[in-house]
Amino acid sequence: MLLPDLAVIAGLMARYRAHEHRFLAAPHDGEARMRFEDTAYTLCVLMGERTAREAVVAAERYVARGRRKQGPAEEGAAPRRRAPR
Repeated sequence: MLLPDLAVIAGLMARYRAHEHRFLAAPHDGEARMRFEDTAYTLCVLMGERTAREAVVAAERYVARGRRKQGPAEEGAAPRRRAPR
């Protein structure tokens, strides 16, 4: 199974949280709602989940697991790629 880049998912989660905050602050703002829903949909696609809640949980776990695999010396570095078999 192909897995998304850890940095892409981490960045997308940051955008999701920012859009969520803006949408909750102004629930009648159509632009804020559209950006929030677009970000949630992208998370669903990348994480292979059907709902935004499931995608967010999966993304949070994926990012946490990726950060645990990177040691403190590698923090911020690009994740290692496996060689094809």
